[in-house]
Amino acid sequence: MLAAGTAAQASFSAITIGLPVLVPVLREEYDLSLGQIGVLLAAEWVGALVTLLPWGLAADRYGERAVLFIGLAGCAAFLGAAGYAPDFETLIVLLALSGTAGASVTAASGRAVMHWFEPEERGLALGIRQTAVPIGGLIAALAVPSLAEAGGSEYAFLFLAAFCAVGALTGFLVVRGRDTADGIEPDTLGRTLRDGRLWRLCFGSGIYLYAQVAIIGFGVLFLVDEHRLSERSAALVIASSQVLAVGLRIGAGRWSDLVHARIGPLRLVGLAVSASLVLVAVLADGPVGLLVPALALAGGLSMGWNGLSFVAAAELAGSGRSGAAIGFQQSALSGIGVAAPCFSPRRCRFRAGPWHSRSPRSSHSSVGGRYGLCVDTRSLGRLRGTIRSEWRPISLATRPRAWPPSVGTTCSTVPPTVHSTGSPRLRRVCSRFRSLW
Repeated sequence: MLAAGTAAQASFSAITIGLPVLVPVLREEYDLSLGQIGVLLAAEWVGALVTLLPWGLAADRYGERAVLFIGLAGCAAFLGAAGYAPDFETLIVLLALSGTAGASVTAASGRAVMHWFEPEERGLALGIRQTAVPIGGLIAALAVPSLAEAGGSEYAFLFLAAFCAVGALTGFLVVRGRDTADGIEPDTLGRTLRDGRLWRLCFGSGIYLYAQVAIIGFGVLFLVDEHRLSERSAALVIASSQVLAVGLRIGAGRWSDLVHARIGPLRLVGLAVSASLVLVAVLADGPVGLLVPALALAGGLSMGWNGLSFVAAAELAGSGRSGAAIGFQQSALSGIGVAAPCFSPRRCRFRAGPWHSRSPRSSHSSVGGRYGLCVDTRSLGRLRGTIRSEWRPISLATRPRAWPPSVGTTCSTVPPTVHSTGSPRLRRVCSRFRSLW
């Protein structure tokens, strides 16, 4: 049961990682802008957003096997058609429909696994089941570049369609159905969806997902464009992050079983994700030998939280409504998944204006230039050193009258008295601020 649920989920999860790996090829075939790439990556999430909760309710009512098979079979059909899409608009529609159908596997397989294990084993069991996401991503990251090189996006989409078809057949043959007359009371649905704990869990998990989309969704494009890696080499970086994510999801699930808690470990994983993203931002324009391990680590950590969030949502609702709770939580995550790829390129393009250097070897963080956080690391370092070595408290007697400047002004617009009078240390600090801003 656990193996079948994992295999079925892996077939659908391959789409989530396969599309970012396929982006360079699709950009050439359809002449896409960065904004259109964001829409492309969000299309599958849009489809899943619409149907995750209904699929969860259907799993509660009609059983996991039927829901899983019907959804994945439809997903395979839409992916096969996407390989022959004549234009960008048709491709977006077909990808959205594939997400609409394939979302069934998330609630169905998760619910099936949860019902097979006791509470003290669920963290490990659902952690193993959630390794389906990085396992599917690893398979896609290894197979899609070679297929795209041999036959373009058509071969890649046909491979993803065949993978989903195999997952549908596996689920149908192995996953057991349940009696539809399970005595679920209709009013329990309202209580489940109004639970404030479930809402808080969904919101916090959505923030984690934003980091995952930024690293996994745009990592290949960033390495290809900014560091001139080949598409296959960049895909291998993402593949290594999937391997790390497998171990992290299993380890985090077992850890939560041992401490008899889900939220505490989930918080600590979030702190680790934040630290890894800061490291990537600092190394974004640094040596590739340092950036690649940092990016792989951040990608793995950004995917290591999902199993904990999944089992926490299922346990909040109880066995009777676990499908609805999982569907609701995944719907919330899909909403973040829709917004993140579309919002990130526009935000980065807006921030690239005053920060991005004309030089290809800029001291500005390249991630900030187009794909993520903006940090002028050299200027920040100089400013920090100046403040530490030069700054001393300035007494009111020696402080210039024009200091501090009014809100909205910068050092370049402060009256000349600030630069011509007062401590020389103050003038050096102002100079550093000008270079930074």
